[in-house]
Amino acid sequence: MTGTELFRYDGKRALVVGGATGMGAAAAKRAAALGAEVVVMDHAAVEYPVADAIKVDLKDRAAVDAAIDQVGRPIDAIFSAAGIADGPGVMRVNFIAHRHLIERMLAEGTLRRGSAVCFISSVAGLGWEGNLPTLLEFLATPDYESAAAWIDAHEGTNNYLFSKQAINAYVARQAYPFIARGVRINAICPGPTVTPLAQANAAVWLSFGQDYRDATGLPHLTAEQMGDVMLFLNGDAASGISGVNLLVDAGHVMSSSTGSWAAGKALVDLLMGRTQWKP
Repeated sequence: MTGTELFRYDGKRALVVGGATGMGAAAAKRAAALGAEVVVMDHAAVEYPVADAIKVDLKDRAAVDAAIDQVGRPIDAIFSAAGIADGPGVMRVNFIAHRHLIERMLAEGTLRRGSAVCFISSVAGLGWEGNLPTLLEFLATPDYESAAAWIDAHEGTNNYLFSKQAINAYVARQAYPFIARGVRINAICPGPTVTPLAQANAAVWLSFGQDYRDATGLPHLTAEQMGDVMLFLNGDAASGISGVNLLVDAGHVMSSSTGSWAAGKALVDLLMGRTQWKP
C-alpha cells in the first residue's frame, strides 16, 4: 500500500463510541468518506447515515456489554470519543467504559491484529506524568466495577481532569502490551474546539488561550480538524505511531511551555504540573 491509499479506510470497519455529535461525529463522517463501514455507539440519536447505530449508556456496565454484543464482526479502528464535562458518572463515561469496551473486544478478537484505537483526551490531562503513581494505582484495577469502586473510594478523582489524565497514562502504559498483540493505541489532546460540549462550557473551555488566538489570528479549532487527526492516527499512514498523546492545539501549549508565547507560560506550567496553584 502506497501514496494516498495509506490514508484511506477501504475495506475497514470503524467503531465510533460517542459518534452522535462533536468530534466523534466528525471522525465517523470522515471515516465513511474514506471508505470505512462505520458503526456508532451513543446514548444520543445518530442523525446521519451510518452502517449501524447502537444505543448505549456508558454509565451502566451491562448496557456497555449489550452494546458490544451488537457489534458482531471484527473492528479495525476504535474511536473513543464519548465524554461529559462533570457529574457523578464522569469517570465511567470518559474512561472506565471505554477501557472496558476496548479490552473486552481485544480479548475476544473483535479488535483484531493490525487495528488501532484513538481516544479523545484534552490539554486538561497534560499533568498526568506528575500524577503517575496515583494513576497507575487506578489503572491496576482489573475491570469496570473495581475501577468505579476505586474512584468512589478516592476523593477528588471523579472529575474531568482526572479522566483525561487517566486516558493519557493508559495510552502510554498500554503501548507495549497492545502492540505485542498487533494493536496500536494513541490519543489526541485538543485545544479549545467548537463542539456542543465545549459550547455548553464556553466560559471556561472556549476562553482558554483566547489571547494566543488573538495574537496569531487563528479561530477556535473545529471538530473536523480533530476528526482528521484521529483518522490519521488510526490509519495505515500512522502505522509506526503508538503510545502517543498528540497535542492538536495550533502550537499553543508548546509555545507557552518554552516561553516563545510568554503570556501562556504560567498557565501551561500549572496544567503540566511544573508549578503548584497558589490561591
